[in-house]
Amino acid sequence: MENKFKEASFIDSDLLGASKFISKSSFVVMKFDADSVSTKSHWETIVKLVKNRQNSQLIPIIVHSSLSGVQDLLNEIIENPASTNSKNILNGIREQHYSLASSLHLDGETILDDLYAELEQLVSSVYLIKEVNTQVHVRIVALGKLMVSKIGSSYLESQGISVQCTDAKDLLTSIYSEDTKKISNYLSANCDFSSDASLQSKFIKENKVILTQGQIAKNLSNETVLLGRNTSDLTASYLAAKLQACRLEIWNNNPGMFSTDPQIVPSARMLASLHYDEAQELSSAANNILNPRCIAPLKESNIPLFIRCTAFPELNGTVISSVTEEIKPHVKGICIRNGLTLISMDGVNMWHEVGFLAKAFTIFSNHGVSIDLVSTSETNVTVSVDSSQGSMTKNSEELLVNDLKNICSVRLIKNCSAVSLVGRKIRTIMSQLAPAFKVFEEEKIHLMSQAANDLNLSFVIDEQQGPRLMAKLHSSMIGENRISTIFGDSWEEIYSKKQNLEHSKIRPWWVKKKEKLLKIANTSLNTYVYDSETVIESINKLLNIQNVDNILYAMKANDNPELLKVIAKSGVDFECVSPGEIEWLKKSVPNIDTKRILFTPNFAPREEYE
Repeated sequence: MENKFKEASFIDSDLLGASKFISKSSFVVMKFDADSVSTKSHWETIVKLVKNRQNSQLIPIIVHSSLSGVQDLLNEIIENPASTNSKNILNGIREQHYSLASSLHLDGETILDDLYAELEQLVSSVYLIKEVNTQVHVRIVALGKLMVSKIGSSYLESQGISVQCTDAKDLLTSIYSEDTKKISNYLSANCDFSSDASLQSKFIKENKVILTQGQIAKNLSNETVLLGRNTSDLTASYLAAKLQACRLEIWNNNPGMFSTDPQIVPSARMLASLHYDEAQELSSAANNILNPRCIAPLKESNIPLFIRCTAFPELNGTVISSVTEEIKPHVKGICIRNGLTLISMDGVNMWHEVGFLAKAFTIFSNHGVSIDLVSTSETNVTVSVDSSQGSMTKNSEELLVNDLKNICSVRLIKNCSAVSLVGRKIRTIMSQLAPAFKVFEEEKIHLMSQAANDLNLSFVIDEQQGPRLMAKLHSSMIGENRISTIFGDSWEEIYSKKQNLEHSKIRPWWVKKKEKLLKIANTSLNTYVYDSETVIESINKLLNIQNVDNILYAMKANDNPELLKVIAKSGVDFECVSPGEIEWLKKSVPNIDTKRILFTPNFAPREEYE
């Protein structure tokens, strides 16, 4: 299965390799992440994709996330109920949804005001009582999803697509678990995903595109519950299994799964195809592209998963299934997981002591703490806990340690990372891995663990060493030039092609304004020309960046007075490196508030500051 960049239109061809998977199902589940539903251009792509699937006689089931950044903003309100910033956050959320609706030529106020009014009331009640109960928490998160459903269904209808907008809690029912904390059944629920013939029959009869939300379900008491954070993948997987879909497509801003994190190692290679078990290990070890919980329902029903990029649907992506072309022993991925805490338990009495592990693990269970990795010896048991997920607060950690001290000596090692080699039949290639292990010569390994399924070999080290070691391991074990059907292009190569494609689609301003430039050329022997519309467009992109308090323009870049006036009017402030620049700015932009000027000289005398 090759993983080459295709210039051909994605609308005229089916997904790469989809013909391999023979299925009589009429359903294709398509999940779109936050980035995929946040811009007009991406919604235009969604329309093309949906129509393409309909032309293939399929019934698309769309599962979507909240708009980009909205989930984090809602969590900020939930986690800080007494914050006075909630009103500003709400205003920002409203404007983000209204702006998207407007770009799609929809009336945002008419479509969204009922839902927004409910959200505003909930947030006001939270601020008044200074706390958030579980049901309010769930409803606030759900409203963020439902607003996207309103926009999405309205836009698809406007494009001639018949849509049935369905609340996800009418499609999925959670399973109550006695083994978890009560709150987990509301905020991190699991759902029944057995085949549902009645639901299949209903959707076939309606023959409409079904649009629904990720992360939401209901329990047996008809209460709304959440599947956890970042679980739209899981919703889509559950629905694919219930409908026995021919495939699940996950569309996001990543073109697929890679041999390692491309943000750390740009030479990371695309993984063309993976077995379910390999994908499970990779997503569990890194958890940055795919929710690991979504694999099991697909594997049970043998439903293939295609990971694709909404911004660049021409890229082939990764296929996850029971069919892979590479079955030889091989390392396919090198992953890193940060935020681990090691709990080392020592005691000479544990040697040959019957039931020590049972006692220790019961204590962990009683405190609701999940163990990831385990390493044992005659006098020591060391386990890792993923503290980054908030499962172990400082208070719960102290209580856990106090109970463990009743049976052994306890030592904590914090701020650790697990670097994992993920692949197939790792035990059989240990001798080939030996040269790569030289990267650990200078670093202390706190724990080493080999997975029982022979798909994972993990090393726990100090967190600050993780990225460097991961890059070295990737270079020695996978590398940039390794020829194999396992790997496709590197992230660098894909990004370069994406950039070239993106630039080829955009007409530069000097092409758009050719006639005006020619007139200027006829009147001037030579001149500098700046396009104010392009400047304003770039400034607006900067001003829309979240979590940045202030944007400043460096005067030394270009001090053209007309350009300075445009920049000042757009709301950007200025950075000056000399008194001369400040005087020129004040002359070019009369009455500018000096609070908008940042003075950053080098080796300046006191007089300049004065």
